[in-house]
Amino acid sequence: MNAKQILDELGQKISQTVANSPVKDIEKNAKAMFSGALNKMDLVTREEFDVQQQVLVKTRMKLNELEERFAALEARLNGETESTNSDNSEQEQVE
Repeated sequence: MNAKQILDELGQKISQTVANSPVKDIEKNAKAMFSGALNKMDLVTREEFDVQQQVLVKTRMKLNELEERFAALEARLNGETESTNSDNSEQEQVE
């Protein structure tokens, strides 16, 4: 046997030993427990998170725009109400 064959055979035996050892079973059980715990959690994928983040940014921008429009309309309405009140008070003074 040459050195390469000996190393290959040794590597195979080590792989078989590790595969049949309790360490491999513990690793499988740990992975299964971790996977089960993650499945119980209500997690989303990164892609879903990024999509929702974009929706939130757009919603915030729209909300800011609507708040500005509302403030402008409110100011306009208050300005018209004040001018109407001052017109009425001037008419009362004339009469």
